[in-house]
Amino acid sequence: MNIVAMVLAGGEGTRLHPLTAEHAKPAVQFASGYRLVDFVLSNLVNSRISTIYLLAQYKPESLLKHVSTAWAPWFADGEGTIKALLPRSNTLGGQFKGTADAVYQYLDLLQSHSPDIVAVFAADHVYRMDVRQMIAFHRERRADVTVSAVGVPLAQASHFGVVVTGADGRISEFKEKPQRAPAMPSDPTRAYASMGNYLFDPAVLEHALIEARRRGDTDFGRDVLPRLCTSHDVYAYDFAHNRIPGLQDHEEPAYWRDVGTLAADRPAAVPEVEARLARAGARRHRGAAQCAGLARRE
Repeated sequence: MNIVAMVLAGGEGTRLHPLTAEHAKPAVQFASGYRLVDFVLSNLVNSRISTIYLLAQYKPESLLKHVSTAWAPWFADGEGTIKALLPRSNTLGGQFKGTADAVYQYLDLLQSHSPDIVAVFAADHVYRMDVRQMIAFHRERRADVTVSAVGVPLAQASHFGVVVTGADGRISEFKEKPQRAPAMPSDPTRAYASMGNYLFDPAVLEHALIEARRRGDTDFGRDVLPRLCTSHDVYAYDFAHNRIPGLQDHEEPAYWRDVGTLAADRPAAVPEVEARLARAGARRHRGAAQCAGLARRE
């Protein structure tokens, strides 16, 4: 199966300042030489997805260097490619205006690969995932779009896209950062949040992005996905069901954190990043990145 991954790596990460004063959020150092972007790249590569493009924008220099030195050599002698892409100079003032616009600017590149599925994944989350299981779910349901989702405390739900699903997992509503998020039917204390990872049927994605461009829409969560939920078969893949071979007894299954919300989630915060944000404190669990199953380092 031919799968092309577009990794959204252009985020500024203002809530992580001063760590993002010189780096894009995905390029922030995490632990032992790793960067945040290494989580998604490791997940994709270990899931045998070998055509990967990173869409970079804000202060991209350190991200470009990291990809070229830490990741590109692994692809040099084999099939596949990994490459960082910047905004095209002839579109919208040479900028990505949003996540959907970033992918739209490289629709021709996607089309040149003739993919069976397009994976559009976020670049700044801490987690370990077998993406093949999400792909199997997507294909079994013959979905037009699949959104990976995870339960989060209601108090934090306003930071995320929140989905409302039926018993079969089909999404009826996608609400981007709602002030009052609907609770999960199975747990009134939590909301069902998008992880920012999407699988698309290529034709559906192309049509949706062209239509978004016509409307002046630029963002997947705010614009594209809410509209697709009313017209296409959009499903939520429950990340809680994702199983990683070799998971140790001390490791939390289906662990996922948005690093941008550490201040609101201190009990579960990544220790090293939390310490750097506070500019003090001991660095506990120095091997956090290794426990997350990262495959590459600079």
